[in-house]
Amino acid sequence: MINTIQEKVYIRMNKCFLLFQNDLNKIRTNHVTTSLLDDIFIDYYGTSTPLNQLSNIIIENYNILKITLFDTSIKNIVEKSIMNSKLGLNPISSDSCIRVPIPKLTESRRKDLIKIIRNDTENARIFIRNIRREANDHIKFLLKKKEITQDLEKKAKKNIQKNTNLFIKKINSILLMKEKELLTI
Repeated sequence: MINTIQEKVYIRMNKCFLLFQNDLNKIRTNHVTTSLLDDIFIDYYGTSTPLNQLSNIIIENYNILKITLFDTSIKNIVEKSIMNSKLGLNPISSDSCIRVPIPKLTESRRKDLIKIIRNDTENARIFIRNIRREANDHIKFLLKKKEITQDLEKKAKKNIQKNTNLFIKKINSILLMKEKELLTI
């Protein structure tokens, strides 16, 4: 029973960590990646569809993304969706494709991104701690019902704390790497 709780805690903390890592990877630094457009959805025949399923997206130059649509009839919708996204990008339409120039980050934008990253990091830490709290409450409940001993309770709490420390350490290291990446030109 205790092993099941500990396994579930590890799995939940790992999911939280992976979501955090995925969100941070979407924040643009000095490198242009096609994943910048992953959060853009297009209303395609009444269905909200990710842009990357409706097109081929490649890095044309060091600072230009090239979008080749499979169905050119949605070109205007795609352009509007990119402009209306929080990315601050202005697509340029040409023959059969859309080019999206990625501007260099200004110093103030870098500082804003660092604030956003730090806020996301703190939220991830809070989620990890909430998972720990819920597991510890469950263990206390089992102790109160006399389903486990005090020794098992202490051991389980110690293992859960180890997992908490591990994931918070991972989150902090990703924060440091991302800040360093943003601050270097």
